[in-house]
Amino acid sequence: MDSQYYIDLENQFGAQNYHPLDVVLTRGEGVWVYDAEGNRYLDCLSAYSAVSQGHVHPKILDTLVSQARQLTLTSRAFRNDQFSLLLKEISQLTGYEMALMMNSGAEAVETAIKAARKWGYVTKGIPRYQAEIIVAEGNFHGRTTTAISMSTEPAYRFDFGPFTPGFVTVPYDNPEALRSAVNENTAAILIEPIQGENGINIPQPGYLRFVRNFCDQNNILFIADEIQTGLGRTGTLFACDHENVRPDIMIVGKALSGGFYPVSGILADRPVLGLIQPGEHGSTFGGNPLGSAIARTALQVLVDEDMVGNSQRLGEYFLGRLQRIESGHIQEVRGRGLFIAVELKESSGGARRFCEALQMEGILAKETHSTVIRFAPPLIIDQATIDWAVPRIDKVLMMD
Repeated sequence: MDSQYYIDLENQFGAQNYHPLDVVLTRGEGVWVYDAEGNRYLDCLSAYSAVSQGHVHPKILDTLVSQARQLTLTSRAFRNDQFSLLLKEISQLTGYEMALMMNSGAEAVETAIKAARKWGYVTKGIPRYQAEIIVAEGNFHGRTTTAISMSTEPAYRFDFGPFTPGFVTVPYDNPEALRSAVNENTAAILIEPIQGENGINIPQPGYLRFVRNFCDQNNILFIADEIQTGLGRTGTLFACDHENVRPDIMIVGKALSGGFYPVSGILADRPVLGLIQPGEHGSTFGGNPLGSAIARTALQVLVDEDMVGNSQRLGEYFLGRLQRIESGHIQEVRGRGLFIAVELKESSGGARRFCEALQMEGILAKETHSTVIRFAPPLIIDQATIDWAVPRIDKVLMMD
């Protein structure tokens, strides 16, 4: 079957909630993916950072197969060995005392909100059901009703209300706005250390440090959504590490399982997560042995193969090469690690047409917010592959 056959099937039987590029992928290996006709492409999206370890990483694959033969699901009605080991190993890697594991990123965000609200009532003494969480304009924390209640993107919200109350929105990267928004009912500040869906929006130096200090001064929890930026994507284990900042609650997902299985969670110390009691939160699949075993190996290869260091080194190289492209379409090239944005001028005709042209050159990237092309290849990419890609990117960005 050719690609058009599968495209027609999806258009006929699937809800049109995405606008994908018309490429039908059937196989992946490392940084490369292949379509139904056998054409090869460099993956510069990494499934929104979920495939940071590369497609079908052999060690994670071996773990998947081995654990699938052993035990896949117990529910949390019983304990399982892989979950216990994952909790220990993720604590050793990140320094957080406890974790609460879920599946999708949106579930982890919801979990963080519940944990912060309970801390606000039990520990801070906020009147029950009056807790507020400050969030940033341009955020993306998922697609659930509560997540879109925090969003300022009309397309995510239109026709989906009424919305969950309890959120106060302020401009991103604006300390004064935070000062003005806080009150005695503020339980937490929830931000992305780098906004991904908003176009890889990097705050000014010192902003994360300000948020950390501000939370300390006002007895507020600092929640960092590092689902997309965490686990090496920006050249450090977490994007907050660029300013040596430790959030009270860290939200993780995507690369936590190397793209093999949905695994997410929140990390925090005992004063926060120790408040959660049996029956107050849970998930049938959260912490299951298959996902836990996969996550353990995904973290192991991230460390053993120095993918975080590679992201820092190759990200700096890739960013420098892209910044030297002399195209009249380019407004700005910015990034950290292998999390890079090429922002185009409004007059360029939108980023979509450039992504479609890149596809014809064998590179898969995706537009975000209409004028930004995001480049986020797997963290295992090497310099030779970047050197192969840059002339093709240059060619596309030079087109009329």
